[in-house]
Amino acid sequence: MATASARRTNDTGATLSLPIEGMTCASCVGRVEKALKALPSVSAANVNLATERAEVTFRGPADAAGVARAIGNAGYSVPEETTELAIEGMTCASCVGRVEKALKAAPGVVDANVNLATEKATIRHLVGAVTPASLEEVVRNVGYEARRAGAGPATDRERESREREFRSLTRSLGLAAILTLPVFALEMGSHLIPGVHEWVMDTIGHRESWYLQFVLTTLVLFGPGLRFFMKGIPALMRLAPDMNSLVALGTAAAYGYSVVATFASSVLPSGTVNVYYEAAAVIVTLILLGRTLESKAKGRTSEAIKRLMGLQAKTARVTRDGNTIEIPLDQVRAGDLVQVRPGEKIPVDGEVIEGSSFVDESMITGEPVPVQKATGAPVVGGTINKTGSFTFQATKVGADTVLAQIIRMVEQAQGSKLPIQALVDKVTAWFVPAVMAAAALTFLVWLIFGPDPAMTFALVNAVAVLIIACPCAMGLATPTSIMVGTGRGAELGVLFRKGEALQSLKAVEVVALDKTGTLTKGRPELTDLIVAQGFNDAEVLALVAAVETRSEHPIAEAIVEAAKGRGLGLAAVDGFDAVPGYGVSATVRGRKVEVGADRLMKRLGHDVSAFAATAERLGNEGKSPLYAAIDGKLAAIIAVADPIKPTTPQAIAALHALGLKVAMITGDNRRTAEAIGRQVGIDEVVAEVLPDGKVEAVKRLREGGRQVAFVGDGINDAPALAEADVGLAIGTGTDVAIESADVVLMSGDLRGVANAIALSKATIRNIKQNLFWAFAYNVVLIPVAAGVLYPLDGTLLSPVVAAGAMALSSVFVLGNALRLRGFQPAVADRDAVSAPAPAAVATR
Repeated sequence: MATASARRTNDTGATLSLPIEGMTCASCVGRVEKALKALPSVSAANVNLATERAEVTFRGPADAAGVARAIGNAGYSVPEETTELAIEGMTCASCVGRVEKALKAAPGVVDANVNLATEKATIRHLVGAVTPASLEEVVRNVGYEARRAGAGPATDRERESREREFRSLTRSLGLAAILTLPVFALEMGSHLIPGVHEWVMDTIGHRESWYLQFVLTTLVLFGPGLRFFMKGIPALMRLAPDMNSLVALGTAAAYGYSVVATFASSVLPSGTVNVYYEAAAVIVTLILLGRTLESKAKGRTSEAIKRLMGLQAKTARVTRDGNTIEIPLDQVRAGDLVQVRPGEKIPVDGEVIEGSSFVDESMITGEPVPVQKATGAPVVGGTINKTGSFTFQATKVGADTVLAQIIRMVEQAQGSKLPIQALVDKVTAWFVPAVMAAAALTFLVWLIFGPDPAMTFALVNAVAVLIIACPCAMGLATPTSIMVGTGRGAELGVLFRKGEALQSLKAVEVVALDKTGTLTKGRPELTDLIVAQGFNDAEVLALVAAVETRSEHPIAEAIVEAAKGRGLGLAAVDGFDAVPGYGVSATVRGRKVEVGADRLMKRLGHDVSAFAATAERLGNEGKSPLYAAIDGKLAAIIAVADPIKPTTPQAIAALHALGLKVAMITGDNRRTAEAIGRQVGIDEVVAEVLPDGKVEAVKRLREGGRQVAFVGDGINDAPALAEADVGLAIGTGTDVAIESADVVLMSGDLRGVANAIALSKATIRNIKQNLFWAFAYNVVLIPVAAGVLYPLDGTLLSPVVAAGAMALSSVFVLGNALRLRGFQPAVADRDAVSAPAPAAVATR
């Protein structure tokens, strides 16, 4: 594939060379050139049909996103790819904003999304326009470390990186605490504990005490606390201050003032010679404590991904060149023959070619009962072989396996931004500069209007303002809840393909359900066989099933399966005849057998009134009856239907309990559809819908401004899934790559819909709690730190208390997000109910 490249010219703006797909003639070239030249940022554009490339010169920085959008609007496309970087060193929302801004400004980058909780950046860029190395360099230039995610055992590296960071923070915290304790005891002990001051004066001495505090605090600030200066000062020099900048400024102010008071006290006004070493040291120690707890908690937010990764086998036993060898999982190729022994994990997806066993597929389907596997049966990587041994041929390996797709979905959802995040992004963009401005204003106000010693009051309160502010809590409020919520969803078999669906589901008012395969099992079964006097039901079923072996109709298949299930032998058939719209007939062992609708019986002269009451009952249950005649006599009434899933009524009851209206969309006639609706508690029935009419049905349900979620099997329902406000694909795991759905329910259980909606409500509620805490904390405590309560009751906030509160705020937000790990499904599997009477399928 052709690639894009970007460069900068000396006399004009940047130039971008990019491939274009879809051009076929000179008019295409003209159309693309016209679209590009119409962009305000473009000074010149030259499109070449032979090379299928465009050379675009900009008036300033390259606008890759605008160019790609213009070409797309003209009817063509620019190939894109996504690169993922793991970023180290981010500590707050302002870090996120800075990295995002830098990445988006890189030539060829269409979009960039940085997540503080996962510490990852997802960059969408034109193919070949940038390299991972150049993107890493962009991140390094703004003060952070970056490396390519996904190359090699990324999860191991990321886990090691997190563990390394946690160990480093733990060591730093321990050292800081040991050094800070004597400083705190010397200074604050003199104020809080009677007799300590006199003891210090008699044994150490006043000036010597300050010298000791200076030494210990210097070790704290330029040992464990050096990380804040190394990150914060360069950010400040770039006029892009972050959380580290606030800590560096606050501690440097307290420390610097104390150093002057210790070694050059004569330059300070009379009455202001005090030291605040304990404030600087304790601030560093408390913030390190907060960072350590935060690091530990952030590791726990991604445990769902770790557990999913843990489901993968490490090795596979394959047969190559006649030899059986054990190889690492990433060396398995499609087409390999893989052997699996009892108790082993199945390494990749495939199809059984030899042997049989029972396989625990609960990690995919949620069904606890092992599934029998024999020749021809599909197997899924990560599931567990229970009893026998078998050999299967690998069909999907690496990133194509079902488990890999699940992991990718969860990661994408965890890394996404919800619409609710927009407000946070706007606030955090100016938060740190605003805090610094507030600290400067606090210092000036206290210095000019404060009581003596004014300098002391000014310094202490300005430092308190710098330290109390916490953009970390704002930055973590949304992504941590998303990570834990989507991870918990994955454990429950609910996969959010798009993080936005987490927020959209909460607003849903109507849940529209496809019938076949969603409400019902999706395959017809024989539900009723009532014979006339003088006939035996086993004999009638054997004769009818023998005739139906010649038919390919789903009803025929259901009757044949029922006969085989009862162990009935099916005799040879002669003279088979099918009459469209009526039924079928044939001779079996010399007996004339005719099967069809009531109109066939009337045509043959049979009186079906004896079964009138039964037929009416079947109709009220949503079934359409068939009749069988043997040797010219009415022999039986038969009903074949698509049974309602045992859990469907309970799932609908759970949706009602969440305050939702439930609608059913089906192609059945209205009488049958309404009968099914009554059985399972449907509020609104949309019947007699043609296969291509589901989109219109969803639009009708949306009238009045109602938000509609559509639930389908993800194959035939793709247009309706895409049309709905939220599309939920319900399947058994093999449809995990459904592109049209926002949410994928791994099992065929409709109860997953109620669980998904309940999880959405719980997650958004959790996010709002986090955001309220993060914003309210800053709105309330920054003015308190500035000293607004001092004129009223003399209240001032010590920088030490401010540091503790700041550390607590981030830990509180993370702790609150982690509560989602305990989310309980709206409907649990153990509450399953027995199946009601089945639903009907169309008659012949």
